Amino acid sequence: MSAGAQIETGRTGRIVYARVRPNEDLVLAVEKICLREGLRNAFLRGSLGSLTDACLVLPDGSTTLLKGPAIEVVSMSGEVRADASGSPEAELRGMVCTPEGKMTGGRFLRGQNPVCVTFEIALEEWVPDDAGQDAPSPEGA
Repeated sequence: MSAGAQIETGRTGRIVYARVRPNEDLVLAVEKICLREGLRNAFLRGSLGSLTDACLVLPDGSTTLLKGPAIEVVSMSGEVRADASGSPEAELRGMVCTPEGKMTGGRFLRGQNPVCVTFEIALEEWVPDDAGQDAPSPEGA
């Protein structure tokens, strides 16, 4: 296991299906859905839709803006975690394709990815075990 890896135990909970409307930012909309539904932590399990424009942070840390209209999201994954104040923060990554067929992948930049016509989202709640609960004691290890 790498030095920065963490292991967390828990269970899955509710599944929420939602629609994101035109011109709403994709990342902010996922956070808003989680807040509305009371999901502190969630995994993105499915999505379908397109963006007017797409702004991605690439693996090297640079940012790229793909101008639409109709930037198709070919695949997307991500998770939502509550910050210290309990507000949901989404980190979404994906592959997008321009109308000309140019493929690009990276992390969707918050506030910079407006939905084109509509976007369908499926989120699965993650309920982590409480600290210390259900964990084996050091003596029993």
